[in-house]
Amino acid sequence: MSSENQNSQPEEIELGVLFQKINNFFGNIAFSIFKGILYIRRNIIIFLGLIIAGIVLGYFLDIENKYYNSEIIVSPNFESSDYLYSKIDLISSKINERDYRFLKSIGIKNPEAISSIKIEPVIDIYNFVNSSKANLTNAQTTQNFELVKLLSESGDINKVIKDNTTSKNYLFHTIKIVTSRFVSKENTITPLLNFLNKSDYFENIQKTYLSNVTVKLQKNQEVIGQIDAILNEFSNKSNSDLKNDKLIYYNENIQLNEIIKNKTYLTEDIANLKIQLINFKKTINDVSDVLNIKNTKGTNGKMKLVLPFLFVVIFIFLALFRVFYKKQAAKLNK
Repeated sequence: MSSENQNSQPEEIELGVLFQKINNFFGNIAFSIFKGILYIRRNIIIFLGLIIAGIVLGYFLDIENKYYNSEIIVSPNFESSDYLYSKIDLISSKINERDYRFLKSIGIKNPEAISSIKIEPVIDIYNFVNSSKANLTNAQTTQNFELVKLLSESGDINKVIKDNTTSKNYLFHTIKIVTSRFVSKENTITPLLNFLNKSDYFENIQKTYLSNVTVKLQKNQEVIGQIDAILNEFSNKSNSDLKNDKLIYYNENIQLNEIIKNKTYLTEDIANLKIQLINFKKTINDVSDVLNIKNTKGTNGKMKLVLPFLFVVIFIFLALFRVFYKKQAAKLNK
């Protein structure tokens, strides 16, 4: 019994010391908070001055430093995605170098207002796999599907979808421009698009392609005219020589069905060709744009809240550093 009491006494002492340390810890925290409250109370005028100064300065900074986002959705034609991305990279480098002479030479007015420009794909894997661009054949669509399937087997599908090699082949891409003032189509967007479309190689490709589409459209319309003539002739003969029940028999004739199918196919092809004539009027076709959206990311427009907090934190840090310095200096002087 005596040995058990002796063993339990050290354990009780250790627990008592532990609880005492815990109480001291929380007591020190409470005391530190109380000291902090007293310090703020003693220096309340300084804190209020710092907060007011931060709000006023932040307000003027928010007025002075405004940023706006503008986005242009474009569709690169004739396999010009790499060309488009390289052009945007060129303009971005000129902006970073503050080469305003170059930017003015391509027609952009007030280039100093442009902070950055970049391009991102509009991720649409379903359109890429299923139909992609209007001039893709079924074989090309199948190749796209097999490509995505193959790449996804060797890695994360999300990485494959966002990979540069894949993303450049999406139908739409977004050009994002950040400016320090309002921009308009006339002074920024139109000159930018004109620069992107300025390429002798792609201009020749475009002219040849549109010429081929026009010729194909005319030929399809001529063939449909011939098919209509054949169907009208058949209809006239049927009305004069055949009865209604026999007309059903001739409608099931394989050759007649093939003619009707061909007309349906040609009609759909003509509709697609007319859409292509619209879509392929430019190498880099602008689809839509949204200009001058106020940028509120990060500290943009929030300096009136950030600066008061920052001033107070700096003041407290300097006060703590001064206390620390005095303590260390006192130890050295002993």
